Amino acid sequence: MNTKIVLQILGICAFLASCTSTPSQKITTSLEYDTYLELAENKNSTNAAEIKNFWETKLEKAPNQYPYHAKIASAHSQLFKSTGEISHLVEAANHLELLNEKTKYKNANYIRSLVRNYISQHRFQEGLVLLKKAEELGENLDATQKMLFDVHLELGNIEEAESYLNNFKHDNSFDALIRLSKWYDYEGKLMAAIKAMEKAKFKAEDANNTFLKKWSYTNLADFYGHAGRIEDAYNHYLKALALDATDAYAKKGIAWIVFSHEKNPEEALRILNTIMSQHKAPDYYLLKAEIAEYMGENTEKEKNIQAFMSAISSEKYGIMYTSYAVSVLSEELNNTEKALEIAQQEVALRPTAQSYDLLAWTYHLHGDSAKALEIIQNHVLDKTFEPVAMYHAAEILKATGNTTTVLEIKSELLESSFEVGPILTEKIQRL
Repeated sequence: MNTKIVLQILGICAFLASCTSTPSQKITTSLEYDTYLELAENKNSTNAAEIKNFWETKLEKAPNQYPYHAKIASAHSQLFKSTGEISHLVEAANHLELLNEKTKYKNANYIRSLVRNYISQHRFQEGLVLLKKAEELGENLDATQKMLFDVHLELGNIEEAESYLNNFKHDNSFDALIRLSKWYDYEGKLMAAIKAMEKAKFKAEDANNTFLKKWSYTNLADFYGHAGRIEDAYNHYLKALALDATDAYAKKGIAWIVFSHEKNPEEALRILNTIMSQHKAPDYYLLKAEIAEYMGENTEKEKNIQAFMSAISSEKYGIMYTSYAVSVLSEELNNTEKALEIAQQEVALRPTAQSYDLLAWTYHLHGDSAKALEIIQNHVLDKTFEPVAMYHAAEILKATGNTTTVLEIKSELLESSFEVGPILTEKIQRL
C-alpha cells in the first residue's frame, strides 16, 4: 500500500486550528505542470484499447489459442494503469486465471503474471500460494524468488522476506536494487533506501527503459519527500511526467506538495479535479476531504467521505481499500464496532505492523486504550517507523499515562510534517 495515501486518510479526522498558517517556500510553478494536466487525449489508454480489441478479435476467431489471453490481460492491465478503472484489473485477472487453468499452473511466467495482478488487488495470501507453485517449477527461479520477497514483506513475514532477500541482495540489477531499497525503508533506514533507489534509477537511465525510469522517478520522489527534500521530489515528479504526461501518481504527488508544503489548498484541488477527470481511484476523494477540512468546508468534506465509501462498496475493489475503510469508519463515521470487525480481518489477512497499528488505534477510539496499548507494545513499537503508526502509539501511550515516551516520539514526528500533512501535524503539536 502506498504510504502517502495512508497518511492522508488517517489525518482526516483531526481538527485544524490554524488554517491560515503561513505558506512555506514556493517551489512549484503551474507553468511547469499545467501542460501535463491539460491533455486532449490519453494516448496510453487509446493504444491499450486498440491492442485489447485486436487480440479479442483474434481469440474470437481462434478460441483454442489460449496464449491470446495473456495479450488481452496485458492490455487490460495497461488500461487500469492509465484510467484507474477497476473493471480492467478484474478483467485482467479473469484472463490470467483462465490462462493458468488451461496450462494447469505449469508455466511459471503465467503464474507470476497472475500474482502481479493479485498484488495490485492486495490478494497477497493467494499470491503466496501461487508463487510457491512457481518456485517448485524452477523456471526463472530468480524472478519468482524476488516476488516471494515482495509478498512475504507485504504479509509481515519478515524472516521469510529476509531469507529471500539474502539470495540476491548483492546483485546489482535494477530488480534487486529496488527490493533492497524497499527493505531499507522497512528498517527505517531512509538514507540507505534513497541510495539504493538512486542506483536503480541510474540503471534504468543507462538502459533507457522508459517504464523503469518513470517508476524509479516517482518512487524516488516519494523518498525525497519523506526526507524533507521537497524540491527534489517535485523535480522527479516532473521528470516522470515528461516521460508520460498521463501519470496520475506523479500529478497527485505534485498536488500533495502544493497542499502540504506550500499550503495552497485551492491549487491542490484544481490539480486533483483535473486528475479525477482523467483517472479514477477512490482515494482521491479522501485527499479532497482532507483539503476541505483544512479549508473549513465541512459539508464538502463529508460529501467526499461519502463518495469514497460509496466507491469502495463495489465488490470489484475486493479488499483493496479495507484499511482505509477502517480509518474512515472509526474516525469519521463513529462506527468503531464495524471498524474493529474489519481491522481484525485485515490483521488475519495481512499481519503487518501497520495492520496491528490500525487495530490498536480502533480499539483506542472504541474506548479500550488498555487493549490498544497491549497491541502496540507487542506488534507495533520497534517494528515500524511509519509516522502515522508512531502518532497513534503516542496517543495511546498518552492515554495510558506513558508521557515520557510520548515526548520522545513527538520530537521525531515533528520532522515529518510534510509527509503527514498540515492536519495531522496540528494534532502532533498537541501531544
